[in-house]
Amino acid sequence: MSDLYTAFVSKLMFPAQERLKRHDTVKVRRLLEESQWWDRGRIERLQFERLQALLAHAQAHVPYYRELFGRIGFDAGKIQTAADLARLPFLGKAEIRANLDALKSEDARDLARFNTGGSSGEPLIFFIGAERVSHDVAAKWRATRWWEVDIGDPEIVVWGSPIELGAQDHIRRWRDGLMRTELLPAFEMSESRLDNFVERIRQRRPKMLFGYPSALSLIGRHAEARGQRMDDLGVKVAFCTSERLYDDQRSTIERIFGCRVANGYGGRDAGFIAHQCPSGGMHLTAEDIVVEIVDTQGKPVPIGESGEIVVTHLATRDFPFIRYRTGDVAALDPAPCACGRGLPLLKDIQGRTTDFVVARDGTVMHGLALIYVVRDLPQVAAFRIVQESLDLTRIIVVPADGYGPEIEARIRQGMANRLGQDVRIEIETAAEIRPEKSGKYRYVMSHVGAREQPECAT
Repeated sequence: MSDLYTAFVSKLMFPAQERLKRHDTVKVRRLLEESQWWDRGRIERLQFERLQALLAHAQAHVPYYRELFGRIGFDAGKIQTAADLARLPFLGKAEIRANLDALKSEDARDLARFNTGGSSGEPLIFFIGAERVSHDVAAKWRATRWWEVDIGDPEIVVWGSPIELGAQDHIRRWRDGLMRTELLPAFEMSESRLDNFVERIRQRRPKMLFGYPSALSLIGRHAEARGQRMDDLGVKVAFCTSERLYDDQRSTIERIFGCRVANGYGGRDAGFIAHQCPSGGMHLTAEDIVVEIVDTQGKPVPIGESGEIVVTHLATRDFPFIRYRTGDVAALDPAPCACGRGLPLLKDIQGRTTDFVVARDGTVMHGLALIYVVRDLPQVAAFRIVQESLDLTRIIVVPADGYGPEIEARIRQGMANRLGQDVRIEIETAAEIRPEKSGKYRYVMSHVGAREQPECAT
């Protein structure tokens, strides 16, 4: 009976909803499910055709790009390959803020206003049209079906976005009930709230979980501490997104919920960029998105080497995202996936550039180098590391049994070994580590630019 209801939702109810919204989601998903099996060359040809169309439309209808192309002598009709994108400057948050109206297409209709959570302290406002929504939802839907679950299967979503949570009116709750999805707010993770989450998940018996890896792993650990099994509910997969997925989080979720974990990478601004298939490959949504990997000077790096992810979303004619700097670091994977899909792969997704720290001698390292100092200490229940400057790093700690001066000394020494013996390490204790406004949780926050050098450097 469950499979019949899922088929009813995925084949009738959800498509009817999308038609009412004038979205082409169903048509796009069907095309994506066909193109994923094409060979790499055919996918690249489709990508280039769509890139030509996007750039031509931007030149003709988007004031910002019409002026930019004219100023630098760029003709969209004369590009030969996707590599010609490198002739255009990057689009960053500063450019979007300064040109919000000029980035809207003159023929755009019914644009929806969106914003990022602003985890770096700088929220971003931008606009999205129906084409972009249709393609992003279709890409997510395709990836969901890789795991033999579908829209209409019972689902628990652990999320903190004000957009989703602010929409929980009676109509939205009624619709979610029909779709068999339930939203749990990730803003507050108190003991009583976690107890409630565990109970709601047990009652829902979801086939899939979706949410921040920090929140899902926290719920799992809480259930385990309460002696409550979660691996007997029939969960097939946990989709993790919006934060870096750490190995210990993956193993915790898989062990406690008795399911596979599927990593997803993307953002409200950049789109649905990549998703992991059951064979392990992080497949790029290459039909919709061109991904470049660049170094700190903005130059392309060899395939397989890490750098900043720059995306061009091909379904953004209404408000183009062309060479948009994500601030995230990863590498392109030259190897094919065992699943047989022709979609290119992303690997070594290392988090945002602000998740990197800089040692006193100028060495840049991922925040994991500091996380390892604290994470495995049983005397620490939770923590956050904030690099304020090259000379000062603060660690906020939620103490557990056995925490005391000896543990603090171990933390200070471990941090000094990585950052430099002259760096001041301040440790504060707190009753809890609250998530950011978006509901996300970040272990490391650095206010030191990756290219900043120490004052004594020559």
